[in-house]
Amino acid sequence: MGSVRKASAWLGLVDDNDERYYDDEYAEGPEPGDSWVTNPRVRVADEAAQDQGTRIATVTPDGFRDARGIGELFRDGIPVIVNLTAMEPSDAKRVVDFAAGLTFGLRGSIERVATRVFLLTPADYQVVSGEPISRANGGFFNQS
Repeated sequence: MGSVRKASAWLGLVDDNDERYYDDEYAEGPEPGDSWVTNPRVRVADEAAQDQGTRIATVTPDGFRDARGIGELFRDGIPVIVNLTAMEPSDAKRVVDFAAGLTFGLRGSIERVATRVFLLTPADYQVVSGEPISRANGGFFNQS
């Protein structure tokens, strides 16, 4: 298959009838016990993070019913980034109220990272600002 035909097939302009590039082993997907990882270093890093307890969860709930999953992760001591951009405003407000109560009850903290994105951190975590100390204290910043 020529490079133009490959590009056209990739863009969906022509049908890709060239079956010689497909392998049945990969077409079936991973085995049930395997995790699908392209880079083996990612799997090693994931296992090390689970052993050391240095994981951060990201959750994008569809509705208030997903708040339980946020609570279970946070209760296990995992910091949670909650992205509420895909939710209705009324449900998003309920999730924020739930998260605020959750962090208060477990002595954690809640911080707004961006519009409708919040970071919930357990009590033993500290959020450090990315601002340099000199800029945070109003230090010299003139670059001319």
